[in-house]
Amino acid sequence: MGAAAGITVFIMGLGITNLSDLVPWGLWITIDLSSIALSGGAFLFCAGVYLLGLEEFKPVARTAAYIGLIGYSMAMLCLVLDIGRPDRFYYGFIFWNTHSVLWEVTMCIGLYFMVLISENLSTLANWEWLANKFPRQAAWMRKTHDFAPYLAVAGLVLSMLHQSSLGAAYGVLIARPIWFRPGLAALFFVSAIVGGTALTFLALSIAGRIKPALDIGQDIVLKGTRFLGWALVVYLYLRFWDTFAMTYTPQPGRMEGLAITTGGLLSFNFWAGEILLGAIVPLVILLNKRWGAHYWLRTTALALTAGGVIAYRWDTNLIGQLIVQQPFLPDHVPFYASYSPSLVEIAAGAGIIAYGLLAFTLGVQYFRVIRPAEA
Repeated sequence: MGAAAGITVFIMGLGITNLSDLVPWGLWITIDLSSIALSGGAFLFCAGVYLLGLEEFKPVARTAAYIGLIGYSMAMLCLVLDIGRPDRFYYGFIFWNTHSVLWEVTMCIGLYFMVLISENLSTLANWEWLANKFPRQAAWMRKTHDFAPYLAVAGLVLSMLHQSSLGAAYGVLIARPIWFRPGLAALFFVSAIVGGTALTFLALSIAGRIKPALDIGQDIVLKGTRFLGWALVVYLYLRFWDTFAMTYTPQPGRMEGLAITTGGLLSFNFWAGEILLGAIVPLVILLNKRWGAHYWLRTTALALTAGGVIAYRWDTNLIGQLIVQQPFLPDHVPFYASYSPSLVEIAAGAGIIAYGLLAFTLGVQYFRVIRPAEA
């Protein structure tokens, strides 16, 4: 279904979607932002294992790196659909616009994706069919594990730049006052740590429950999820001040955007999806030792955290486009835009998500991306 929808978009163009000049970034960009955020565990755990020497988290790093590869490939699929001219995808790498934050995002996506491929070569070499048919190539792929510390450094630098510059791409737009604030770069970075950690341990928990042989150990899970609980404290703190500080700047466009976020169209998504279910409830569960040790409560908290990050990216992406400033009208009267994804957008987006789930399933089954110990 997703493939059919994507081909339809390529043939007929973006005119069949509900995207417009007023709202050019919709569902696909939200999936893009969310998949990148939920891939944040890759740089976090790879850096922890290979730079800080946290060897006990090596099984987590292997899984996180593979999830990172899937997440960034999902983001690229979204961008191929969204940019309108996918045949020009390489223009950013040839025609450098060093004054553009989006250019920096483009470069980091491309370079970090290559780093993720390199980090996962040794994992992909576990495919039995590949090892039997092409033993020399598989042996060469396994040797790339020797470069893991250097890849971890490159991945850490590129991913930190990329995760924060995604927020900066919104935060530098002075024409959209609800976006124009410096805290977005930090919030996008911290939310990536939160979302990536949550999704990684959620995948490990579910796989370990389905196949007990894949259980990486209760101690590692509890340490990782407790770290996530404290990371949620930092995220919630930053999110509170980022929102509360806007009440001190009664600027046209910002006031209306804040009203929509906290008391209008997006208010339920903000209060319930982001704050209550996406941060407070998981925080309470994960920082309570007894509740955090309970499988179903912990798994629910991890799923809610990942959902909260997705809700945050959706709210941030959409709110700046719903309020359009009209500088030539009296008193800068804002114009309210609207957007709801079309069926072809939903179908293509669902196909990309399905691809991600399928790729992870195949990784568990054939590439041994989840292993309790080095083998």
